[in-house]
Amino acid sequence: MYEPRDKWMGRGGRFRRRGIYWLPNLFTTIALFAGFFSIVQAMNGRFEQSALAIFIALVFDGLDGRVARFTHTQSAFGAEYDSLADMVSFGVAPALVIYVWALKDFSSAQNIPLLGAWLTTKLGWIAAFIYCACAALRLARFNTQLEIADKRYFQGLPSPAAACVVAGMVWALNEYQIRGAEVTWLAWLVTVFAGLTMVSNLKYYSGKDINLRKSVSFPVVVAIALAVVAVVAVSSTLPEMLFMLFLCYALSGYAIAAWDAVRRKGGNGQPPTATPS
Repeated sequence: MYEPRDKWMGRGGRFRRRGIYWLPNLFTTIALFAGFFSIVQAMNGRFEQSALAIFIALVFDGLDGRVARFTHTQSAFGAEYDSLADMVSFGVAPALVIYVWALKDFSSAQNIPLLGAWLTTKLGWIAAFIYCACAALRLARFNTQLEIADKRYFQGLPSPAAACVVAGMVWALNEYQIRGAEVTWLAWLVTVFAGLTMVSNLKYYSGKDINLRKSVSFPVVVAIALAVVAVVAVSSTLPEMLFMLFLCYALSGYAIAAWDAVRRKGGNGQPPTATPS
């Protein structure tokens, strides 16, 4: 069925062009390239560069939306483009990186009696696909429920954070010269954990309600300072520190759920609702 002529042609029969805002979409394109670069580097066995590229994608993914809001250049095109770029950078790229680094070694693993040889050799790509599929499902849920969300919380682990958990583990262990074949089961568990947590109903603090102009109590400042010191103290390298930070964030959703359960049991009211993202 053809659209009416005046929808796609202007006066005098000239085609009507719709422009796109180049600045925020430039940041999105850089994030997309970082995800693509991560895949290429993983295929070439350069796992440190592939993990670092995912963290670079995280930075530019966070900048594109802020630039769009600051310059008043938000658009439906930008939102869709950002979602597709996220799927590559935080869905496909981490799944492929962890598969090439560690999970493909399940193909040469010994037979596990309870699973059988056929399933044992396929556990690696099954875990990678679980992560990839969960990232796609989470992005789809975010796109369909964006307007009804409580901005204070994410529903499920955000896909950039999940990607940084997976990539951070690869980067941190690579710093200690630990090969993926030596930690195959750990990589499998972390991959499945990150994937399933993305599609969970756990609440994760988004930080969108933080007002830097608003004063906070002194104990809060002390707690933040101690937390930073603790992470730096136990982390000897930047990759290790980043991995621990994002792993703690991934576990925070379970801590919030446990705290809400205690509150409900004590009759202190209902916890705040979560926001899909």
